[in-house]
Amino acid sequence: MTKRTRQALALLSALLLSSAAAGCSSPSAPAPARFGSGGPAAARAGTAPPAAPGSAKGFTLVASGDVLPHTSIIKRAADDADGDGHDFRPMFSAVKPVVSAADLALCHMETIYGEDGGPFSGYPAFVSPPTVADALKDAGYDGCSTASNHTLDDGGDGLKRTLDRFDKVGLGHAGSARTAAEAARTTLYTAGSAKVAHLAYTYDTNGYPMPEGQPWAVNLMRQDEIVADARAARKAGADVVLVSLHWGTEWQTEPDETQLSLGKALTASQTGGRPDVDMILGTHAHIPQAYEKVNGTWIIYGMGDQVAGEMFNYSGARDMRGNYGSIGRFTFAPPAAPGQRWQVTKAEFIPQMMDLSTGRIVNLPAALAQSPDHEEYESAQEAVTEAVLGRGAAKDGLKAAQ
Repeated sequence: MTKRTRQALALLSALLLSSAAAGCSSPSAPAPARFGSGGPAAARAGTAPPAAPGSAKGFTLVASGDVLPHTSIIKRAADDADGDGHDFRPMFSAVKPVVSAADLALCHMETIYGEDGGPFSGYPAFVSPPTVADALKDAGYDGCSTASNHTLDDGGDGLKRTLDRFDKVGLGHAGSARTAAEAARTTLYTAGSAKVAHLAYTYDTNGYPMPEGQPWAVNLMRQDEIVADARAARKAGADVVLVSLHWGTEWQTEPDETQLSLGKALTASQTGGRPDVDMILGTHAHIPQAYEKVNGTWIIYGMGDQVAGEMFNYSGARDMRGNYGSIGRFTFAPPAAPGQRWQVTKAEFIPQMMDLSTGRIVNLPAALAQSPDHEEYESAQEAVTEAVLGRGAAKDGLKAAQ
């Protein structure tokens, strides 16, 4: 745990009885090795037959940020279930039209799941109700990245429960694994006529060691392994390779040096003149960060939190940015010739926020279209937009959308 985090926790200790802060930073313990590529085969994975000439079909991708159920969020889901477990579906109702309309929708499940009946917990060691997965599926998500600094909050058992629930509801997952064979497989989806690979990695696991005998349990963020996995995915038939990275500095709008340098290196990596990575989807900072086109490839440095309770920054102050986020929406078109890159022909973002007074994610443009004088929503949308466009993405065609 960093000095800065320890200082933050000292300031937050009086507040944590009723609400939680952002995820904790990691110590400087050496990271264990990881083997294999990607994660388990996704629900829609499989070897699709080659598309007939002229029949190639593009697709839309939607991606969103950290799902981080603090204790207050768990309580809200219990209230929404009217005494029958936990119902997280109402939280996603306003973004469900956006998510379900996409050909491929990916989330980031930051926490792990407990037993059906609990116990459950929020910060600092998260154990969430497994019905979160049911709500994600209901909202229209096809899968999620599951590599984060909280993936081992409840050891190998928590990891297994989480992926078991994903399998049960039909969600794909990438970034963590229950077996060596699962860790060695690449998560593949079919979207349009494309085979899309999803790889996911985290900078650390908050110092928790890999479960005994399972060095492959969580994918750790190492440039050479990411590139090797991306190339393996391409050899497995992936037309598009998406890489989710749990990285960055919490509460910092600007991408840090690791984000900038690793993002530049990954987008520059090529095989046979074709980029190895087609897009980077970032999480972890808990506030919205910029989108940027680097070496011709889109990077989202950080989508912010999609679901989170009250958030307190490193000064110990309540920080509304911790409940702001963006949804990225990209349209991919087939290549002009076989073996070439699938091109992003439309790049959009949708500002969102977690409204704690209602316990709901808010699609900000849609909400403001209905209530244009809602000052809190207007302020949130302005803050998200400023962060997302902070590195000049508008010049490369990124636009706000509803």
